[in-house]
Amino acid sequence: YVCSIERFTFKPDIFDLISESNRLKYKVIIITNQAGIGRGLYSEEDFKSLNHWMLKTLKENMCFIDDVYYCPYHPTKGKGRYLRNSYDRKPKPGMIIKAAHKHKINLRNSILIGDKYTDIKAGICAGINNLYLINNKSNYKNVKIIKSLKEVALN
Repeated sequence: YVCSIERFTFKPDIFDLISESNRLKYKVIIITNQAGIGRGLYSEEDFKSLNHWMLKTLKENMCFIDDVYYCPYHPTKGKGRYLRNSYDRKPKPGMIIKAAHKHKINLRNSILIGDKYTDIKAGICAGINNLYLINNKSNYKNVKIIKSLKEVALN
């Protein structure tokens, strides 16, 4: 669970990928489960503070994020109000659907890059056709397995 600047590292090539996506006028949206909030490992304020730092660092590197969606809930390990089976929690597509409505995104023509099966399943459920899975194997059809973000084809 990454909840502090000290534990945060940017993926290699992320700055190039985001700046190229910005140049091509793609919407760049972060969709993230944050079960650490639900489990009581860190607060929403901790997450928001880290998120603010991340967005600022990206902006300083000419990388612009259009929006960030996060789900703090966990269906079995959440504490208090965070114990909830939310439609927003990946592998369900809730956050993706909300982003698509708000930003008028055609999901069929969108790209999803994830590092977990839950990311890919959420993308499939949302109707995204261009799916990339980093450093993993997949039994899903049409999922491109990549070792580096340099392998993402934006055109």
